[in-house]
Amino acid sequence: MASEDVRRFTPITESGNSGSQKAVSRTFDAPVSRLASARRIILKVGSALIVDQASGEMREPWLETLAEDIAQLRRRGQDVAVVSSGAVAIGRHALHLHKEVLPRAERQAAAAVGQMQLARAYREMFARHRLTAAQVLLTLDDTSERQRLLNLRAILIKLLTLQAIPVLNENDAIASCTASFGDNDCLAARAARLIGSDMLVLLSNVAGLYSTDPNSSSNASLIREVHDVTPEIRRMAGGARPGYSCGGMVTKLAAAQIALASGCAMIIADGRDRHPLSAIDSGKPCTWFHPSTAARVGRKRWIAGTLKPAGFLVVAGSAAMRLQLGESLSVAGVISFGGDFVRGDAIVIRNSHGNELARGLSICSSTELRCAIRRSELNSGSSELDQVVHCDDLALTE
Repeated sequence: MASEDVRRFTPITESGNSGSQKAVSRTFDAPVSRLASARRIILKVGSALIVDQASGEMREPWLETLAEDIAQLRRRGQDVAVVSSGAVAIGRHALHLHKEVLPRAERQAAAAVGQMQLARAYREMFARHRLTAAQVLLTLDDTSERQRLLNLRAILIKLLTLQAIPVLNENDAIASCTASFGDNDCLAARAARLIGSDMLVLLSNVAGLYSTDPNSSSNASLIREVHDVTPEIRRMAGGARPGYSCGGMVTKLAAAQIALASGCAMIIADGRDRHPLSAIDSGKPCTWFHPSTAARVGRKRWIAGTLKPAGFLVVAGSAAMRLQLGESLSVAGVISFGGDFVRGDAIVIRNSHGNELARGLSICSSTELRCAIRRSELNSGSSELDQVVHCDDLALTE
């Protein structure tokens, strides 16, 4: 392995299948801070997590713990969209289609049946937490044809603004073999790029990227940090494991390339345990993919020069200094604001003299910001809203 490739990822000496744990490198940042600081999260859930492969039934108790985790993210003010596999796996059991590889027509029929049950499960489990789910079925053309792409982006942003949780899946009932995403990992990465997500989480039945197949080698070590999907990294990927899942580490690395190129970080994590997102928050071993500085700069240029601002903020001198130091903008630093903006809209940040300092993506709507400022002025208790613009979504323009 070339020394350049070694510097691009950090393995840990943890056995892939023996369960024993040895010394683990702790040179990386605390995962809890990175996940908690994400503004907009795309969560992909694989078929092997949703469907019990022995019975073909949905693992609804596990899905309920996932809903509890997502509800916690929403309480932290984070936008969440879910990309969910599982429709074909559910439908093939209902239709008694047990062949390992289904012909196209039978796969489409299974998808049509399974999608009904999958949508019901998400609607009911989110409703228990007073969250609204929205189903969005896609084909590849929806993310490649310009007008359809713009329509898709608009509806996803609107759903997130209304604090609903979009549940996306490929429309397998009508998708052709030549116009298919191939796997929901790539669909999730495209969705993350489309709506300006800063975090993509792929929950799977493996703990992350291993140096070799952990099911066949006791020397497999988990790769904790990846900064570039090099040829060496790609050689570590194997095929899909047996079962209903059609993906594998190859498609996850392809998704990583899409996400990283748009400045979006990505996680591959084991979702088999209860409360899988809480486990990531607590530092459970997984693989983190980090976008390059160039990709992050490109995203900031997109924020600064491409998006049309929907409002403006005027900030105090101390807040202006903190922005120059690369910090986020807090509610306490806002003197006044104007415009009618919603979550995710671009806004201009000015100093008290009216000079533009920066542009960024708002974490909150103008209505939410008004209420937070009023509470702060009246000292009437703490607000759930702390930040207005996160530093990762802010570009200095002065």
